[in-house]
Amino acid sequence: MPDAPTYWKSYEQVARHLLDQVAGRFGLREVQGKQTVPGSDGGSWEIDAKGILENGEGFVIVECRRYTKSRVCQEEMGGLAYRIRDTGAAGGIIVSPLELQAGAKRIASREGIAHVRLAAESTTVDYMFQFLKNLFVGMSSPVALSDSFDATVVRANGTVEPKTS
Repeated sequence: MPDAPTYWKSYEQVARHLLDQVAGRFGLREVQGKQTVPGSDGGSWEIDAKGILENGEGFVIVECRRYTKSRVCQEEMGGLAYRIRDTGAAGGIIVSPLELQAGAKRIASREGIAHVRLAAESTTVDYMFQFLKNLFVGMSSPVALSDSFDATVVRANGTVEPKTS
């Protein structure tokens, strides 16, 4: 039996890429990919992405949850809040396609965790993501090119050259 597609993995990569494109809006210089960060007791945490503050003197934790049938719950948001405290991060960003559950919203608000909604099937080219009152959309469509063109020559004195076939 073939392996199931790992949509969550590409979702994390797309989220990191798009957040990096608008990093300044979050007060970040850049957004790096998945990595491990040390905790306060000698342990460590694997995080989906790491945003480096504009001044370079801190970071935020980025966690992605590509849940298409259930919303991020209070317990998961509490776990992110703990990871932020344990690592000394300046804050966090949670990325998901659906709204947060009520308890998760309360924790995010209290702990300074930003929620970014990113459509589940987004790519780095075709996407829709939203945070606060900002909406970003990327769309692509095929473009047909041909091997001919028309040009009009206008001289400096304003005269137009006649077209030739």
